[in-house]
Amino acid sequence: MLRPDYPITTERLRLRAFRSDDLDALNSFQSRADVARYLYWGPRSRAESAAALAKRVHSAELQKEGQFIAVAVELAETGQLIGDLNLDYLSSEHRSGEIGFIFHPDFHGQGYAAEAATEMLRLGFEDLGLHRIIGRCDGRNTASASLMERLGMRKEAHLRENEMVKGEWADELVFAMLEDEWKVRS
Repeated sequence: MLRPDYPITTERLRLRAFRSDDLDALNSFQSRADVARYLYWGPRSRAESAAALAKRVHSAELQKEGQFIAVAVELAETGQLIGDLNLDYLSSEHRSGEIGFIFHPDFHGQGYAAEAATEMLRLGFEDLGLHRIIGRCDGRNTASASLMERLGMRKEAHLRENEMVKGEWADELVFAMLEDEWKVRS
């Protein structure tokens, strides 16, 4: 079982469990077309963000494969919610997981996503004992692909027209890091 010792603090961020009072902040970026552009869902209404938040509030720990842990990212200095991270526990047999991240565009390009995602990798490898963590993104999402490369994840696949997303074929990029690679990196 993994229940992070919240809050997790980094140099500039505080990572914590989601709370029901995060709705306005979460919807402030989930409702944006530029945020949803490369995701499976479109801009979310307040009600859709509320439903997504309800799942996140109840995903503060991992007990078995198939579950995910959701982490709110806030600026340590102000307490403003700026991002949403997740770590999915894909397989106990193969000790594998997947990370994902979404950040408010006002905070892109400042290293916050890398700072927070590094902590998710640490949780996966050091606290959950994973052997392999992947990250996936739409092939057009160069910002996410670049972030995963900066994290030290290796591009393992470029799947051409792999999925139908919002009515069009989309490429998918798959990145990965192994536990041994994490140990060398950290």
